[in-house]
Amino acid sequence: MRILHRSHQNNKLYVNSEFGISNFQALNAGCALTIGNFDGVHRGHQAMLALLKSEASHRNIPSCVMTFEPHPRDYFAKVSQKPALAPARIATLRDKLTELARCGIDQCVVLPFNDTFASKSPENFINDVLIGNLGAKYVLVGDDFRFGAKRAGDYDMLDAAGTAKGFEVARMNSYEVHGLRVSSSAVREALNQGRMDDVARLLGRPYSISGHVVHGRKLGRELDCPTLNLRFSHWKPAASGIFVVRVFGLADKALDGVANLGIRPSLDPNDVNGGRVLLETHCLDWPSHLGSEGGYGKIIRVELLHKLHDELKYDGLEALQIGISKDCEDARAYFKTQSPTPISRI
Repeated sequence: MRILHRSHQNNKLYVNSEFGISNFQALNAGCALTIGNFDGVHRGHQAMLALLKSEASHRNIPSCVMTFEPHPRDYFAKVSQKPALAPARIATLRDKLTELARCGIDQCVVLPFNDTFASKSPENFINDVLIGNLGAKYVLVGDDFRFGAKRAGDYDMLDAAGTAKGFEVARMNSYEVHGLRVSSSAVREALNQGRMDDVARLLGRPYSISGHVVHGRKLGRELDCPTLNLRFSHWKPAASGIFVVRVFGLADKALDGVANLGIRPSLDPNDVNGGRVLLETHCLDWPSHLGSEGGYGKIIRVELLHKLHDELKYDGLEALQIGISKDCEDARAYFKTQSPTPISRI
């Protein structure tokens, strides 16, 4: 998948300050496009992407996803100085792009959602972005799609513009599983409540977070519980607490573990990680060939399989160590009831 993103290091940049993209039309003779946040890339998203791929194939043009960073609701929450309005984030940008690639999408455009883009009228969005820069031949949207400044544009406006300007427009209805509408909101609710089996049903896969292992304060070593630390880039993750996990990317098979996703209330908020949200994962059986430093810098993926409990504030390091030991025992008990550990994959 070709990714066009202003901070992506392995591709030429196609982002400018006016509305986010330039020179894209020169890359191809058009595209089949869908637009959205795609937070979580859940089964409803997957159904839409499958339809997009089919339509692109029939037209012999690339499939393309347009998405945004930050999430538009993050932007408006910041502008209005009402952080509570920002949505809990299901996935990091890395994980969103990974899932879009796994769905077979040819190209992804990541637009910076800023003041200029937020104020663009629906008409200018159609003319400048969809036609002028993307050369869209087919546009697929959801049943609740809105676009342009003040969300003034809707499906009917887009459909009329397509008829007038020569591109096709289609709308896909909501995707349901057992009568439940699959949506990012439903995934967030399940994650918030720790219903990880329901999350997996909504996503079509276990919930996971990936990233580079970074250095922490190394307190885990003192507690005889070394951890692999991933920084969750958003300040408001949809899930938090202590989880039974599997770790992919360190060995030939997945490693069983237990992890803390959150702000670590028992520790100093001014530690080396600056109080940021971390996913701290302890592998129950650490591969000896990696040594004590063998995880740093590696890209790993951590599947969150089962929630043990919310984050707890312990009264001192001794109490914390006892709590960690109990979590490890509970994680081992969980894995005894499960199928064999799968082969490792990122």
